[in-house]
Amino acid sequence: MAAPLITFDHVTFRYASQSEPTLKDISLTIQPGEKILIVGPSGSGKSTLGSLINGLIPHAFPGDLQGAVTVAGQDVAASDLFQLSLHVGTVLQDPDSQFVGLTVAEDIAFSLENDNTGLPEMRRRVAKWAAKLGISAQLSQPPQALSGGQKQRDAMAGVLIDEGQILLFDEPLASLDPATGKSAMALINQLHQELGATVIIIEHRLEDVLAQPVDRVLVMADGQIVGDMPPADLLRSDLLVKNGLRPPLYLEALRFADVPLAETDHITSVQQVTAPDLGARLRQWAAQEPPIPALTEKPPLLTIRHLDFGYPKGPALYHDFNLTIGTGDMIALVGANGVGKTTLSQLITGFLQPTAGTLEFQGINLAAQSIKERADKIGYIMQDPNQMISKAMIYDEVALGLRLRGLSEAAIAPRVDQALTICGLRPFRKWPISALSYGQKKRVTIAAILVLEPALLILDEPTAGQDWRHYTQMMRFLAGLNTQGITMLLITHDMHLMLEYAQRTIVLGPAGLLKDDTPSAVLSDPAVVAAASLAETSLYTLAQRFQLDPASFTAKVIAHERRRAL
Repeated sequence: MAAPLITFDHVTFRYASQSEPTLKDISLTIQPGEKILIVGPSGSGKSTLGSLINGLIPHAFPGDLQGAVTVAGQDVAASDLFQLSLHVGTVLQDPDSQFVGLTVAEDIAFSLENDNTGLPEMRRRVAKWAAKLGISAQLSQPPQALSGGQKQRDAMAGVLIDEGQILLFDEPLASLDPATGKSAMALINQLHQELGATVIIIEHRLEDVLAQPVDRVLVMADGQIVGDMPPADLLRSDLLVKNGLRPPLYLEALRFADVPLAETDHITSVQQVTAPDLGARLRQWAAQEPPIPALTEKPPLLTIRHLDFGYPKGPALYHDFNLTIGTGDMIALVGANGVGKTTLSQLITGFLQPTAGTLEFQGINLAAQSIKERADKIGYIMQDPNQMISKAMIYDEVALGLRLRGLSEAAIAPRVDQALTICGLRPFRKWPISALSYGQKKRVTIAAILVLEPALLILDEPTAGQDWRHYTQMMRFLAGLNTQGITMLLITHDMHLMLEYAQRTIVLGPAGLLKDDTPSAVLSDPAVVAAASLAETSLYTLAQRFQLDPASFTAKVIAHERRRAL
Protein backbone atom coordinates (compact mmCIF):
# COMPACT_ATOMS: atom_id res chain seq x y z
CA MET A 1 0.00 0.00 0.00
CA ALA A 2 1.22 3.51 -0.83
CA ALA A 3 2.25 5.83 1.96
CA PRO A 4 -0.60 7.99 3.33
CA LEU A 5 -0.98 11.36 1.65
CA ILE A 6 -2.37 13.02 4.79
CA THR A 7 -1.57 12.01 8.37
CA PHE A 8 -2.75 13.36 11.71
CA ASP A 9 -0.74 11.97 14.61
CA HIS A 10 -2.43 12.68 17.98
CA VAL A 11 -3.30 16.24 16.98
CA THR A 12 -4.83 18.66 19.47
CA PHE A 13 -5.42 22.28 18.53
CA ARG A 14 -6.62 25.28 20.52
CA TYR A 15 -7.22 28.68 18.92
CA ALA A 16 -5.31 31.53 20.54
CA SER A 17 -8.58 33.29 21.43
CA GLN A 18 -10.09 30.27 23.20
CA SER A 19 -9.48 28.48 26.48
CA GLU A 20 -10.49 24.98 25.31
CA PRO A 21 -9.16 22.99 22.35
CA THR A 22 -11.29 22.71 19.22
CA LEU A 23 -9.63 19.45 18.13
CA LYS A 24 -8.77 16.78 20.67
CA ASP A 25 -6.25 13.99 20.04
CA ILE A 26 -7.07 13.42 16.36
CA SER A 27 -5.32 10.52 14.63
CA LEU A 28 -6.17 10.00 10.97
CA THR A 29 -4.68 8.76 7.71
CA ILE A 30 -5.95 9.51 4.20
CA GLN A 31 -4.56 7.55 1.26
CA PRO A 32 -3.77 9.00 -2.18
CA GLY A 33 -6.86 9.05 -4.38
CA GLU A 34 -9.41 8.64 -1.59
CA LYS A 35 -12.65 10.59 -1.56
CA ILE A 36 -13.58 11.55 1.99
CA LEU A 37 -16.70 13.24 3.34
CA ILE A 38 -16.47 14.99 6.72
CA VAL A 39 -19.74 15.65 8.56
CA GLY A 40 -20.65 16.85 12.03
CA PRO A 41 -22.64 19.50 13.87
CA SER A 42 -21.55 23.14 13.84
CA GLY A 43 -18.59 23.65 16.15
CA SER A 44 -17.51 20.00 15.98
CA GLY A 45 -14.16 20.92 14.40
CA LYS A 46 -14.76 20.07 10.72
CA SER A 47 -13.46 23.34 9.29
CA THR A 48 -10.59 23.37 11.77
CA LEU A 49 -9.55 19.94 10.53
CA GLY A 50 -9.65 21.26 6.96
CA SER A 51 -7.60 24.31 7.93
CA LEU A 52 -4.87 22.03 9.24
CA ILE A 53 -4.78 20.19 5.91
CA ASN A 54 -4.36 23.33 3.80
CA GLY A 55 -2.06 25.07 6.28
CA LEU A 56 -4.30 27.97 7.31
CA ILE A 57 -3.63 26.54 10.75
CA PRO A 58 -1.13 27.41 12.17
CA HIS A 59 0.13 29.90 9.54
CA ALA A 60 -2.95 32.17 9.28
CA PHE A 61 -4.91 31.19 12.40
CA PRO A 62 -2.51 30.96 15.32
CA GLY A 63 -2.98 28.73 18.31
CA ASP A 64 -1.53 25.89 20.32
CA LEU A 65 -0.86 22.90 18.05
CA GLN A 66 0.17 19.59 19.57
CA GLY A 67 0.98 16.48 17.55
CA ALA A 68 1.95 16.41 13.88
CA VAL A 69 0.08 16.95 10.61
CA THR A 70 1.80 15.72 7.45
CA VAL A 71 0.47 16.56 3.97
CA ALA A 72 2.15 15.23 0.81
CA GLY A 73 5.29 14.49 2.80
CA GLN A 74 5.47 17.97 4.33
CA ASP A 75 5.14 18.80 7.99
CA VAL A 76 2.38 21.43 7.95
CA ALA A 77 3.77 23.40 10.88
CA ALA A 78 7.26 23.51 9.36
CA SER A 79 6.09 24.40 5.82
CA ASP A 80 4.51 27.62 4.57
CA LEU A 81 1.21 28.36 2.88
CA PHE A 82 2.75 28.71 -0.57
CA GLN A 83 4.42 25.30 -0.41
CA LEU A 84 1.22 23.68 0.81
CA SER A 85 -0.89 25.43 -1.85
CA LEU A 86 1.06 23.55 -4.52
CA HIS A 87 -0.53 20.37 -3.20
CA VAL A 88 -3.86 21.51 -1.70
CA GLY A 89 -6.50 23.54 -3.50
CA THR A 90 -9.26 24.86 -1.25
CA VAL A 91 -12.75 26.18 -1.92
CA LEU A 92 -13.74 28.04 1.22
CA GLN A 93 -17.18 28.08 2.82
CA ASP A 94 -17.38 31.86 2.26
CA PRO A 95 -16.41 32.52 -1.39
CA ASP A 96 -16.15 36.31 -0.89
CA SER A 97 -13.12 35.77 1.30
CA GLN A 98 -11.04 34.26 -1.50
CA PHE A 99 -11.74 36.62 -4.42
CA VAL A 100 -8.66 38.48 -5.66
CA GLY A 101 -9.44 39.51 -9.25
CA LEU A 102 -11.38 42.52 -10.55
CA THR A 103 -13.30 40.26 -12.91
CA VAL A 104 -14.35 36.62 -12.77
CA ALA A 105 -11.85 35.78 -15.54
CA GLU A 106 -9.00 37.44 -13.62
CA ASP A 107 -10.04 35.72 -10.44
CA ILE A 108 -10.06 32.27 -12.05
CA ALA A 109 -6.70 32.95 -13.71
CA PHE A 110 -4.97 34.26 -10.59
CA SER A 111 -2.89 31.18 -9.81
CA LEU A 112 -1.92 30.79 -13.48
CA GLU A 113 -0.69 34.39 -13.51
CA ASN A 114 1.43 33.65 -10.45
CA ASP A 115 2.88 30.65 -12.30
CA ASN A 116 3.67 32.87 -15.32
CA THR A 117 1.46 30.76 -17.61
CA GLY A 118 1.34 31.96 -21.21
CA LEU A 119 -1.67 34.07 -22.18
CA PRO A 120 -3.12 31.67 -24.81
CA GLU A 121 -2.95 28.71 -22.40
CA MET A 122 -4.35 30.84 -19.58
CA ARG A 123 -7.33 31.91 -21.69
CA ARG A 124 -7.96 28.34 -22.82
CA ARG A 125 -8.02 26.97 -19.28
CA VAL A 126 -10.13 29.82 -17.91
CA ALA A 127 -12.67 29.27 -20.71
CA LYS A 128 -12.66 25.50 -20.06
CA TRP A 129 -13.41 25.73 -16.35
CA ALA A 130 -15.85 28.61 -16.70
CA ALA A 131 -17.81 26.54 -19.21
CA LYS A 132 -17.75 23.44 -16.96
CA LEU A 133 -19.16 25.45 -14.08
CA GLY A 134 -21.66 27.46 -16.09
CA ILE A 135 -20.21 30.94 -15.56
CA SER A 136 -18.89 31.74 -19.06
CA ALA A 137 -21.37 34.61 -19.37
CA GLN A 138 -20.06 36.19 -16.15
CA LEU A 139 -16.33 36.27 -17.04
CA SER A 140 -16.26 40.06 -17.48
CA GLN A 141 -18.23 40.80 -14.31
CA PRO A 142 -16.71 41.56 -10.90
CA PRO A 143 -16.99 38.54 -8.57
CA GLN A 144 -18.77 40.62 -5.94
CA ALA A 145 -21.64 41.30 -8.39
CA LEU A 146 -22.49 37.60 -8.78
CA SER A 147 -25.28 35.72 -7.04
CA GLY A 148 -24.31 33.46 -4.15
CA GLY A 149 -24.24 30.35 -6.30
CA GLN A 150 -22.24 32.03 -9.04
CA LYS A 151 -19.70 33.21 -6.46
CA GLN A 152 -19.29 29.63 -5.26
CA ARG A 153 -18.69 28.43 -8.81
CA ASP A 154 -16.14 31.20 -9.42
CA ALA A 155 -14.25 30.10 -6.32
CA MET A 156 -14.42 26.47 -7.44
CA ALA A 157 -13.06 27.34 -10.88
CA GLY A 158 -10.13 29.22 -9.35
CA VAL A 159 -9.13 26.08 -7.46
CA LEU A 160 -9.97 23.46 -10.07
CA ILE A 161 -7.92 25.23 -12.73
CA ASP A 162 -4.73 24.05 -10.98
CA GLU A 163 -5.82 20.39 -10.90
CA GLY A 164 -3.86 19.92 -7.69
CA GLN A 165 -3.04 16.70 -5.85
CA ILE A 166 -5.57 17.38 -3.05
CA LEU A 167 -8.91 19.15 -3.49
CA LEU A 168 -10.53 20.40 -0.28
CA PHE A 169 -14.12 21.66 -0.45
CA ASP A 170 -15.54 23.41 2.63
CA GLU A 171 -19.34 23.28 2.15
CA PRO A 172 -19.28 23.54 -1.67
CA LEU A 173 -23.09 23.26 -1.87
CA ALA A 174 -23.95 26.03 0.58
CA SER A 175 -25.04 28.61 -2.03
CA LEU A 176 -25.90 26.44 -5.02
CA ASP A 177 -29.36 25.74 -6.38
CA PRO A 178 -30.28 22.03 -6.29
CA ALA A 179 -29.61 21.31 -9.95
CA THR A 180 -26.29 23.17 -9.90
CA GLY A 181 -25.34 21.46 -6.64
CA LYS A 182 -26.07 18.09 -8.21
CA SER A 183 -23.91 19.04 -11.20
CA ALA A 184 -21.16 20.29 -8.88
CA MET A 185 -21.03 16.98 -7.03
CA ALA A 186 -20.95 15.12 -10.36
CA LEU A 187 -18.10 17.37 -11.48
CA ILE A 188 -16.16 16.77 -8.27
CA ASN A 189 -16.63 13.04 -8.76
CA GLN A 190 -15.48 13.34 -12.38
CA LEU A 191 -12.34 15.19 -11.27
CA HIS A 192 -11.71 12.55 -8.66
CA GLN A 193 -11.81 9.84 -11.31
CA GLU A 194 -10.05 11.64 -14.15
CA LEU A 195 -7.27 13.30 -12.17
CA GLY A 196 -6.83 10.71 -9.46
CA ALA A 197 -6.92 13.57 -6.98
CA THR A 198 -7.58 13.09 -3.29
CA VAL A 199 -10.89 14.80 -2.56
CA ILE A 200 -12.03 15.96 0.87
CA ILE A 201 -15.53 17.39 1.23
CA ILE A 202 -16.82 19.13 4.35
CA GLU A 203 -20.58 19.44 3.97
CA HIS A 204 -23.86 19.46 5.92
CA ARG A 205 -25.91 18.23 2.94
CA LEU A 206 -25.08 14.56 3.43
CA GLU A 207 -27.73 13.19 1.08
CA ASP A 208 -26.61 15.42 -1.80
CA VAL A 209 -22.96 14.42 -1.41
CA LEU A 210 -23.77 10.70 -1.16
CA ALA A 211 -25.55 10.87 -4.52
CA GLN A 212 -22.00 10.31 -5.84
CA PRO A 213 -19.58 7.61 -4.62
CA VAL A 214 -17.63 8.30 -1.43
CA ASP A 215 -14.96 6.03 0.04
CA ARG A 216 -15.29 7.00 3.71
CA VAL A 217 -17.31 9.30 5.92
CA LEU A 218 -15.73 10.90 8.97
CA VAL A 219 -18.25 11.90 11.65
CA MET A 220 -17.00 14.58 14.04
CA ALA A 221 -18.43 15.65 17.39
CA ASP A 222 -16.95 17.81 20.11
CA GLY A 223 -13.55 18.02 18.43
CA GLN A 224 -13.14 14.27 17.94
CA ILE A 225 -13.70 11.73 15.17
CA VAL A 226 -16.52 9.55 16.48
CA GLY A 227 -17.03 7.60 13.27
CA ASP A 228 -14.86 6.61 10.30
CA MET A 229 -16.59 4.14 8.00
CA PRO A 230 -17.98 3.49 4.52
CA PRO A 231 -21.26 5.31 3.77
CA ALA A 232 -23.37 2.12 3.83
CA ASP A 233 -22.24 1.26 7.35
CA LEU A 234 -22.95 4.80 8.52
CA LEU A 235 -26.48 4.84 7.05
CA ARG A 236 -27.36 1.57 8.79
CA SER A 237 -26.17 2.92 12.14
CA ASP A 238 -27.72 5.49 14.47
CA LEU A 239 -24.55 7.61 14.53
CA LEU A 240 -26.03 10.44 12.45
CA VAL A 241 -29.10 10.94 14.63
CA LYS A 242 -27.06 10.63 17.84
CA ASN A 243 -24.86 13.50 16.70
CA GLY A 244 -27.60 15.81 15.46
CA LEU A 245 -27.17 15.01 11.76
CA ARG A 246 -29.94 14.32 9.31
CA PRO A 247 -30.16 10.94 7.54
CA PRO A 248 -31.29 10.94 3.89
CA LEU A 249 -35.03 11.49 3.48
CA TYR A 250 -35.64 8.19 1.72
CA LEU A 251 -34.21 6.33 4.72
CA GLU A 252 -36.63 8.19 6.96
CA ALA A 253 -39.45 6.88 4.78
CA LEU A 254 -38.10 3.35 5.09
CA ARG A 255 -37.95 3.67 8.87
CA PHE A 256 -41.53 4.97 9.04
CA ALA A 257 -42.63 1.90 7.04
CA ASP A 258 -40.77 -0.38 9.48
CA VAL A 259 -38.28 -1.54 6.85
CA PRO A 260 -35.29 -3.10 8.68
CA LEU A 261 -32.26 -1.18 7.44
CA ALA A 262 -29.97 -4.06 8.40
CA GLU A 263 -31.64 -6.14 5.69
CA THR A 264 -31.35 -3.54 2.91
CA ASP A 265 -29.00 -3.76 -0.04
CA HIS A 266 -27.57 -0.75 -1.94
CA ILE A 267 -28.61 1.49 0.94
CA THR A 268 -26.60 4.48 -0.33
CA SER A 269 -28.68 4.77 -3.52
CA VAL A 270 -32.40 5.59 -3.58
CA GLN A 271 -32.50 4.33 -7.17
CA GLN A 272 -31.21 0.89 -6.16
CA VAL A 273 -32.05 0.35 -2.47
CA THR A 274 -33.88 -2.94 -1.93
CA ALA A 275 -35.30 -4.83 1.05
CA PRO A 276 -37.79 -7.68 1.62
CA ASP A 277 -41.33 -6.52 0.69
CA LEU A 278 -40.09 -2.93 0.33
CA GLY A 279 -42.79 -1.79 -2.09
CA ALA A 280 -45.61 -3.44 -0.17
CA ARG A 281 -44.44 -1.93 3.14
CA LEU A 282 -44.28 1.57 1.63
CA ARG A 283 -47.72 1.30 0.01
CA GLN A 284 -49.29 -0.02 3.21
CA TRP A 285 -47.76 2.77 5.28
CA ALA A 286 -48.86 5.48 2.83
CA ALA A 287 -52.43 4.12 2.77
CA GLN A 288 -52.67 4.38 6.56
CA GLU A 289 -51.43 7.98 6.78
CA PRO A 290 -54.01 10.78 7.09
CA PRO A 291 -54.67 12.90 3.98
CA ILE A 292 -52.89 16.23 3.59
CA PRO A 293 -55.15 19.31 3.91
CA ALA A 294 -55.39 21.61 0.89
CA LEU A 295 -53.99 25.14 0.81
CA THR A 296 -56.29 27.84 2.17
CA GLU A 297 -56.28 31.43 0.94
CA LYS A 298 -55.36 34.06 3.55
CA PRO A 299 -55.99 37.80 3.77
CA PRO A 300 -53.39 39.68 1.69
CA LEU A 301 -50.39 41.18 3.47
CA LEU A 302 -48.20 42.09 0.50
CA THR A 303 -49.62 42.56 -3.00
CA ILE A 304 -47.37 43.01 -6.04
CA ARG A 305 -49.08 44.20 -9.23
CA HIS A 306 -47.64 44.47 -12.76
CA LEU A 307 -44.04 44.70 -11.55
CA ASP A 308 -41.26 45.47 -14.07
CA PHE A 309 -37.56 45.48 -13.21
CA GLY A 310 -34.18 44.85 -14.83
CA TYR A 311 -30.60 45.84 -14.00
CA PRO A 312 -28.80 48.29 -16.30
CA LYS A 313 -27.21 46.47 -19.26
CA GLY A 314 -28.98 43.29 -18.15
CA PRO A 315 -32.13 41.45 -19.22
CA ALA A 316 -35.51 42.19 -17.67
CA LEU A 317 -35.89 39.99 -14.59
CA TYR A 318 -39.54 40.89 -14.03
CA HIS A 319 -42.20 41.91 -16.54
CA ASP A 320 -45.84 42.32 -15.54
CA PHE A 321 -45.16 40.22 -12.43
CA ASN A 322 -48.02 39.68 -9.99
CA LEU A 323 -47.94 38.02 -6.58
CA THR A 324 -49.93 38.09 -3.35
CA ILE A 325 -48.47 37.02 0.00
CA GLY A 326 -51.13 36.30 2.60
CA THR A 327 -51.01 37.21 6.28
CA GLY A 328 -49.50 34.27 8.13
CA ASP A 329 -48.13 32.58 5.00
CA MET A 330 -44.95 30.51 5.21
CA ILE A 331 -43.62 30.69 1.64
CA ALA A 332 -40.54 29.24 -0.02
CA LEU A 333 -39.23 31.30 -2.94
CA VAL A 334 -37.17 29.06 -5.22
CA GLY A 335 -35.54 29.08 -8.65
CA ALA A 336 -32.20 28.89 -10.40
CA ASN A 337 -29.21 31.02 -9.38
CA GLY A 338 -29.49 34.48 -10.93
CA VAL A 339 -33.23 34.27 -11.70
CA GLY A 340 -34.08 37.17 -9.38
CA LYS A 341 -35.01 35.74 -5.97
CA THR A 342 -32.78 38.09 -3.98
CA THR A 343 -33.72 40.93 -6.33
CA LEU A 344 -37.39 40.46 -5.46
CA SER A 345 -36.61 40.71 -1.75
CA GLN A 346 -34.67 43.95 -2.36
CA LEU A 347 -37.60 45.39 -4.29
CA ILE A 348 -39.88 44.59 -1.34
CA THR A 349 -37.53 46.13 1.22
CA GLY A 350 -36.78 49.23 -0.87
CA PHE A 351 -33.10 48.62 -1.66
CA LEU A 352 -34.18 48.58 -5.32
CA GLN A 353 -36.99 50.45 -7.03
CA PRO A 354 -39.19 48.92 -9.76
CA THR A 355 -39.41 50.56 -13.16
CA ALA A 356 -43.15 49.94 -13.18
CA GLY A 357 -45.85 48.43 -11.01
CA THR A 358 -46.93 48.77 -7.38
CA LEU A 359 -46.20 47.05 -4.09
CA GLU A 360 -48.75 47.38 -1.30
CA PHE A 361 -48.10 46.28 2.29
CA GLN A 362 -51.15 46.08 4.56
CA GLY A 363 -52.97 48.17 1.97
CA ILE A 364 -50.33 50.95 1.95
CA ASN A 365 -48.31 51.73 -1.20
CA LEU A 366 -44.65 51.13 -0.36
CA ALA A 367 -43.42 53.59 -3.00
CA ALA A 368 -43.73 56.47 -0.54
CA GLN A 369 -41.90 54.67 2.29
CA SER A 370 -38.16 54.74 2.96
CA ILE A 371 -36.01 51.71 3.66
CA LYS A 372 -36.07 52.60 7.37
CA GLU A 373 -39.85 52.89 7.42
CA ARG A 374 -40.23 49.54 5.66
CA ALA A 375 -37.75 47.95 8.09
CA ASP A 376 -40.15 48.59 10.98
CA LYS A 377 -42.55 46.09 9.37
CA ILE A 378 -40.35 43.98 7.08
CA GLY A 379 -37.29 42.19 8.44
CA TYR A 380 -34.67 41.20 5.86
CA ILE A 381 -31.83 38.77 6.48
CA MET A 382 -29.32 38.82 3.65
CA GLN A 383 -27.66 35.79 2.10
CA ASP A 384 -24.13 36.93 3.03
CA PRO A 385 -23.86 37.66 6.78
CA ASN A 386 -20.71 39.74 6.27
CA GLN A 387 -22.83 42.37 4.49
CA MET A 388 -25.05 42.83 7.55
CA ILE A 389 -22.67 42.76 10.51
CA SER A 390 -21.52 46.15 11.83
CA LYS A 391 -20.51 45.48 15.45
CA ALA A 392 -17.49 43.70 16.88
CA MET A 393 -19.28 41.72 19.59
CA ILE A 394 -22.14 39.25 19.21
CA TYR A 395 -24.38 40.74 21.92
CA ASP A 396 -23.99 44.26 20.56
CA GLU A 397 -24.88 43.17 17.02
CA VAL A 398 -28.08 41.45 18.12
CA ALA A 399 -29.05 44.36 20.39
CA LEU A 400 -28.31 47.05 17.78
CA GLY A 401 -31.78 47.31 16.22
CA LEU A 402 -33.47 47.58 19.60
CA ARG A 403 -31.00 50.23 20.78
CA LEU A 404 -31.60 52.27 17.62
CA ARG A 405 -35.32 52.14 18.42
CA GLY A 406 -34.71 53.59 21.89
CA LEU A 407 -35.49 50.58 24.11
CA SER A 408 -33.95 50.42 27.57
CA GLU A 409 -31.17 47.94 28.29
CA ALA A 410 -33.49 46.19 30.77
CA ALA A 411 -36.04 45.61 28.00
CA ILE A 412 -33.37 44.65 25.47
CA ALA A 413 -31.58 41.98 27.53
CA PRO A 414 -34.32 39.29 27.68
CA ARG A 415 -35.18 39.66 23.98
CA VAL A 416 -31.54 39.38 22.95
CA ASP A 417 -31.06 36.42 25.28
CA GLN A 418 -34.06 34.62 23.76
CA ALA A 419 -32.88 35.20 20.18
CA LEU A 420 -29.34 34.04 20.99
CA THR A 421 -30.68 30.92 22.70
CA ILE A 422 -32.89 29.97 19.76
CA CYS A 423 -30.06 30.51 17.30
CA GLY A 424 -27.63 28.42 19.38
CA LEU A 425 -25.40 31.37 20.20
CA ARG A 426 -26.02 32.09 23.88
CA PRO A 427 -22.78 30.39 25.05
CA PHE A 428 -20.88 32.75 22.72
CA ARG A 429 -22.76 35.96 23.58
CA LYS A 430 -19.57 37.68 24.84
CA TRP A 431 -17.44 36.53 21.90
CA PRO A 432 -16.12 38.75 19.10
CA ILE A 433 -17.88 38.05 15.80
CA SER A 434 -14.50 37.64 14.08
CA ALA A 435 -14.01 34.36 15.98
CA LEU A 436 -17.14 32.76 14.47
CA SER A 437 -17.54 30.44 11.51
CA TYR A 438 -19.58 31.50 8.49
CA GLY A 439 -22.58 29.50 9.71
CA GLN A 440 -22.37 31.05 13.16
CA LYS A 441 -22.24 34.54 11.63
CA LYS A 442 -25.38 33.67 9.72
CA ARG A 443 -27.10 32.85 13.00
CA VAL A 444 -26.01 36.20 14.45
CA THR A 445 -27.74 38.07 11.62
CA ILE A 446 -30.90 36.01 12.05
CA ALA A 447 -30.92 36.71 15.78
CA ALA A 448 -30.43 40.43 15.11
CA ILE A 449 -33.65 40.54 13.04
CA LEU A 450 -35.70 38.15 15.18
CA VAL A 451 -35.49 40.49 18.17
CA LEU A 452 -37.34 43.16 16.14
CA GLU A 453 -40.44 40.96 15.69
CA PRO A 454 -41.39 42.16 12.18
CA ALA A 455 -44.74 41.43 10.47
CA LEU A 456 -42.98 39.99 7.42
CA LEU A 457 -39.68 38.21 7.75
CA ILE A 458 -37.64 37.64 4.57
CA LEU A 459 -34.78 35.19 4.99
CA ASP A 460 -32.32 34.68 2.14
CA GLU A 461 -30.88 31.15 2.48
CA PRO A 462 -31.56 30.98 6.25
CA THR A 463 -30.06 27.51 6.74
CA ALA A 464 -26.89 27.85 4.66
CA GLY A 465 -23.98 26.51 6.71
CA GLN A 466 -26.22 25.20 9.52
CA ASP A 467 -26.15 21.69 10.92
CA TRP A 468 -29.42 19.78 11.33
CA ARG A 469 -29.76 20.46 15.06
CA HIS A 470 -29.41 24.24 14.75
CA TYR A 471 -31.39 24.21 11.49
CA THR A 472 -34.26 22.38 13.20
CA GLN A 473 -34.16 24.55 16.31
CA MET A 474 -34.18 27.74 14.27
CA MET A 475 -36.86 26.65 11.81
CA ARG A 476 -39.16 25.42 14.59
CA PHE A 477 -38.81 28.81 16.23
CA LEU A 478 -39.61 30.53 12.93
CA ALA A 479 -42.55 28.17 12.44
CA GLY A 480 -43.73 29.09 15.95
CA LEU A 481 -43.57 32.79 15.05
CA ASN A 482 -45.50 31.98 11.90
CA THR A 483 -48.32 30.35 13.89
CA GLN A 484 -48.52 33.61 15.88
CA GLY A 485 -49.19 35.52 12.65
CA ILE A 486 -45.74 36.56 11.43
CA THR A 487 -45.48 36.00 7.69
CA MET A 488 -42.35 34.28 6.38
CA LEU A 489 -40.73 34.42 2.93
CA LEU A 490 -37.86 31.94 2.74
CA ILE A 491 -35.53 32.32 -0.24
CA THR A 492 -33.88 28.95 -0.39
CA HIS A 493 -32.14 26.25 -2.41
CA ASP A 494 -32.85 23.75 0.37
CA MET A 495 -35.57 21.42 -0.86
CA HIS A 496 -35.79 19.77 2.57
CA LEU A 497 -36.52 23.10 4.22
CA MET A 498 -39.15 23.85 1.59
CA LEU A 499 -40.86 20.49 2.07
CA GLU A 500 -40.81 20.59 5.86
CA TYR A 501 -41.72 24.15 6.66
CA ALA A 502 -43.25 25.98 3.70
CA GLN A 503 -47.00 25.98 3.11
CA ARG A 504 -46.63 27.46 -0.38
CA THR A 505 -43.82 27.43 -2.90
CA ILE A 506 -43.34 30.29 -5.38
CA VAL A 507 -41.19 29.11 -8.29
CA LEU A 508 -39.43 31.78 -10.36
CA GLY A 509 -38.18 31.22 -13.90
CA PRO A 510 -36.76 33.36 -16.70
CA ALA A 511 -40.29 34.33 -17.73
CA GLY A 512 -41.47 35.20 -14.21
CA LEU A 513 -43.78 33.02 -12.14
CA LEU A 514 -43.55 29.33 -13.07
CA LYS A 515 -45.71 27.80 -10.36
CA ASP A 516 -47.45 28.66 -7.09
CA ASP A 517 -48.48 25.51 -5.25
CA THR A 518 -47.70 23.23 -2.32
CA PRO A 519 -44.03 22.18 -1.99
CA SER A 520 -44.77 18.52 -2.71
CA ALA A 521 -46.77 19.43 -5.82
CA VAL A 522 -43.93 21.63 -7.09
CA LEU A 523 -41.30 18.92 -6.65
CA SER A 524 -43.55 16.36 -8.32
CA ASP A 525 -43.79 18.43 -11.53
CA PRO A 526 -40.84 17.37 -13.73
CA ALA A 527 -41.26 20.30 -16.13
CA VAL A 528 -41.09 22.88 -13.32
CA VAL A 529 -38.21 21.06 -11.62
CA ALA A 530 -36.19 21.20 -14.85
CA ALA A 531 -37.10 24.79 -15.75
CA ALA A 532 -36.27 26.15 -12.28
CA SER A 533 -33.03 24.19 -11.70
CA LEU A 534 -34.59 22.34 -8.79
CA ALA A 535 -33.97 18.67 -8.09
CA GLU A 536 -36.30 15.76 -7.59
CA THR A 537 -36.13 14.67 -3.98
CA SER A 538 -35.23 11.14 -2.99
CA LEU A 539 -38.85 10.74 -1.81
CA TYR A 540 -40.07 11.50 -5.33
CA THR A 541 -37.67 8.92 -6.75
CA LEU A 542 -38.71 6.31 -4.16
CA ALA A 543 -42.41 6.91 -4.86
CA GLN A 544 -41.88 6.61 -8.60
CA ARG A 545 -40.06 3.32 -8.19
CA PHE A 546 -42.95 1.74 -6.31
CA GLN A 547 -45.93 3.27 -8.15
CA LEU A 548 -46.93 5.68 -5.40
CA ASP A 549 -48.24 9.20 -6.04
CA PRO A 550 -45.08 11.32 -5.60
CA ALA A 551 -46.78 14.48 -4.33
CA SER A 552 -48.99 12.66 -1.82
CA PHE A 553 -46.23 10.32 -0.64
CA THR A 554 -43.75 13.17 -0.18
CA ALA A 555 -46.25 15.27 1.77
CA LYS A 556 -47.18 12.33 4.01
CA VAL A 557 -43.55 11.52 4.85
CA ILE A 558 -42.83 15.14 5.76
CA ALA A 559 -46.04 15.47 7.81
CA HIS A 560 -45.24 12.22 9.65
CA GLU A 561 -41.73 13.42 10.40
CA ARG A 562 -43.01 16.69 11.81
CA ARG A 563 -45.55 14.94 14.04
CA ARG A 564 -42.82 12.67 15.44
CA ALA A 565 -40.65 15.69 16.19
CA LEU A 566 -43.29 17.49 18.24
